[in-house]
Amino acid sequence: MSHPHPELKAAPPLPRGGLRVIALGGLGEIGRNMTVFEHAGKLLIVDCGVLFPEETQPGVDVILPDFTSIRDRLDDIVAVVLTHGHEDHIGAVPYLLRERRDIPVVGSKLTLAFLEAKLKEHGIRPRTVRVREGDRRGFGPFDCEFVAVNHSIPDSLAVAIRTGAGMVLHTGDFKMDQFPLDDRITDLRAFARLGEEGVDLFLTDSTNAEVPGFTTSERELNPAIEQVMRTAPRRVIVSSFASHVHRIQQVLDAAHQHGRKVAFVGRSMVRNMGIARDLGYLKVPSGLVVSTKELEKLPDHKIALVCTGSQGEPMAALSRMANRDHVIRIGKGDTVLLASSLIPGNENAIYRVINGLTRWGAHVVHKGNAKVHVSGHASAGELVYCYNIVKPRNVMPVHGEWRHLRANGDLAIRTGVDPDRVVIAEDGVVVDLVDGRASITGKVPAGNVYVDGMEVGGATEASLKDRLTLAEEGVVTVVAIVDADTGALTEPPDFLARGFVHDDTTFEPVIPVIEKTLAAAAEEGVGDARQLEQLVARAVANWAFRTHRRKPLIIPVIIDA
Repeated sequence: MSHPHPELKAAPPLPRGGLRVIALGGLGEIGRNMTVFEHAGKLLIVDCGVLFPEETQPGVDVILPDFTSIRDRLDDIVAVVLTHGHEDHIGAVPYLLRERRDIPVVGSKLTLAFLEAKLKEHGIRPRTVRVREGDRRGFGPFDCEFVAVNHSIPDSLAVAIRTGAGMVLHTGDFKMDQFPLDDRITDLRAFARLGEEGVDLFLTDSTNAEVPGFTTSERELNPAIEQVMRTAPRRVIVSSFASHVHRIQQVLDAAHQHGRKVAFVGRSMVRNMGIARDLGYLKVPSGLVVSTKELEKLPDHKIALVCTGSQGEPMAALSRMANRDHVIRIGKGDTVLLASSLIPGNENAIYRVINGLTRWGAHVVHKGNAKVHVSGHASAGELVYCYNIVKPRNVMPVHGEWRHLRANGDLAIRTGVDPDRVVIAEDGVVVDLVDGRASITGKVPAGNVYVDGMEVGGATEASLKDRLTLAEEGVVTVVAIVDADTGALTEPPDFLARGFVHDDTTFEPVIPVIEKTLAAAAEEGVGDARQLEQLVARAVANWAFRTHRRKPLIIPVIIDA
């Protein structure tokens, strides 16, 4: 397996007739999926998603891919192809279209509908190209064929990209459920046909590459969901991703079967389910869905609510219910069904919500104690089938953290792919397909771009470090009035502390330290307020660490008397 090397330089120009592949997100992380293909001077982008922040990134709303490497080539982009409608694949499209509004956006009916609803909030009307499985469309030098794949959202597509340098097959996110709710299975016949023609580079979803065997069918969740609807003594509150149409379909069917009326709660849930229903992806029995107002007239055992917040997001409906900050008051006898996965890194937030709900007397049914969730991604057994059917010449695992990418690469090698032709890349690494061989040739910048409120890219790693310092160590402001001529304090300094353990006497011992620092500066002839501030800040910081083992953020203010 060829691995990325930290010493990689900028890639040389792409050889004539070659194909360049650069993932700007989605490799080494779960989310922010975006891959740029370059051939014959043009660029094709597949997916453009966001990553959700971790606890070490306070104040960040979402994280975008870094567009730096394509910014001076926006006019060369022939299209953005979206494989499916999840946030980690479409969430950054508005930010890309802000830089060039008329890039054609290609996707299936449901994917484009979800995207258009999102773009409306940004005030952007996109140029869209609607495709479905079996379609073949040319975009500049890229000939794209779309293939049905099964995932946890309807209407997902894989894309085969034919170019002068060879054919690439990109699976997008997929699994191989043989009994999907919409009877639209991953089209392995098409995979086999493409394999016969010759797949030069296979980009495959690595999310579940470490999980042995096969991903359970969605239908196997029916008994657990049905049992909750049948046996719950009072209301049932179901929490799911706002895009998981199949899961919500099962919830609606089970509620209907047991005489419960359903209401959607939460803006994104109401919006997406409205779209899915209008387009015919969600089949709603007539009279089943009612408004939250109408629910108030019904007895508790006739009620089911479907809301967002299965990842413990602070603003989502479920977290607010757990914190008693929602119109819907959770009480004894209520059953809460968490019909979703735990995204790595969110476990604590989710358990906090589960504990909060349990405290109010709810019975919480989740993946840990019932069969109420299956993954949307192919496990190792399914990936191996794909390698054996497609027989690719080169493999580049995508969509996953390091351990997932490595595990996926190992599977490819076990099916007979030459280890030298399995490329493990990370964000920003340049992979060139030239004369039928894929190899790493360099790298481009691919840092995190933070969206903080209305500000894109304003928050940096350094400012996040300051935020963490503020959160963990506190802040101390020192206000000192200094005699400009002698460098002596004219009165004792004022200390304002937040988040730093202190009482009235805490800072007395540091006053002599400040006096000594100022005296030394005066001897050196340093009288500039800015320089004095830096010296005082360093002195106070050292004292705080020596005496209190804390590293607060020090804000010095020196005033000339």
